[in-house]
Amino acid sequence: MKKSFLLFFLFLIAISCGKADNAEGGAPMPPSKKDTIYSWEKNRTSLLECKDLVLLYSGGSHRTFQWDEKYINPYVTYTDSSGQENWLFDSFLFLEIHNGSGKSFATGYTNTPANQKDWQMLADSYFQSKYCLGALQRSVDKAIGRIGTPNVKRKVIIGLPEPIVNQKDWGAVSNATLLDFSKPNDRIAACIWYIDYVRRKFNEMKYSNIELAGFYWIAEEATNTRTILADIAIYLNNLKYSFVWIPYFKSDGYSEWKKLNFNYAYLQPNYFFNESIPLSRLDEACELAQKYDMDMEFEFDEKVLSGWGYRLENYLNAFRENGINKTKKVAYYQGGKALYELSISTNENDRELYHLFCKFVIDN
Repeated sequence: MKKSFLLFFLFLIAISCGKADNAEGGAPMPPSKKDTIYSWEKNRTSLLECKDLVLLYSGGSHRTFQWDEKYINPYVTYTDSSGQENWLFDSFLFLEIHNGSGKSFATGYTNTPANQKDWQMLADSYFQSKYCLGALQRSVDKAIGRIGTPNVKRKVIIGLPEPIVNQKDWGAVSNATLLDFSKPNDRIAACIWYIDYVRRKFNEMKYSNIELAGFYWIAEEATNTRTILADIAIYLNNLKYSFVWIPYFKSDGYSEWKKLNFNYAYLQPNYFFNESIPLSRLDEACELAQKYDMDMEFEFDEKVLSGWGYRLENYLNAFRENGINKTKKVAYYQGGKALYELSISTNENDRELYHLFCKFVIDN
């Protein structure tokens, strides 16, 4: 199929599918044409950049908490030891890898791929009034009341599930034939359906101080998705959304991220989690990021509160020594809610780590 015809086909899909409007969780319904392009999409002149992007995992039943205001507040602002409150992360990535009931949102996490209903439930979980984007909106609103309006709105990136190859029971769009993921066009159609569903939900919520900036590709390697990424990127970029990727260390395709049509790619050093990995890994990862024009991921999890804080400090030092904090955008993996736990800890070492980390983000 020639590219021009394929793009036209994708445009038709975008017009005819993308909404789920059944309050009881039934089959997704097609959108009306007038809702295809929203005001912020019409008015946006370029892609939005995320300087400091924090990863917030949510949407699976295995998660032991939800992102309400209490948990999300320490990610929105930071109060230093003198009592001065500052804005912290400018961008928030909501994502999930599986639904906690055996359904996977990308290859390799469970044996069973998530279907359309699972994808829809994942998106719906982000648009609750009490949790996730609702909590983020209220936290930002209240912070504005205390410290004034930030220079830019807080940005949101939403995780985009991988249509797993050879799945034949995912579902249908626009009440059509069941999609068959052995066919690239069907995989693309499913992704566009999800993108449009998220766009519509975001529009319905009428957020005032957060904005939808882009979508994150949940698969951390390119092995199973090379044939579909370009068309997904074109669809997103035409609407002025970024296509974001965070491949693991030396994963398949990481150095080809531009050819794969991602707008931004953050390299995972994968240093923090295994004490057998030497400190030199951080320098190596920084050098690869410089070589391939990638941004970087900063990594830690709850082990930081139990003697692993030195590995967090190693990231701080390596990123500064390699100029990452001055030349690159940074994504921050912090396990479940490790930064929240640091923020409320009364342990002297934890408090010191918390202040060191937050000052790094602000200085970045």
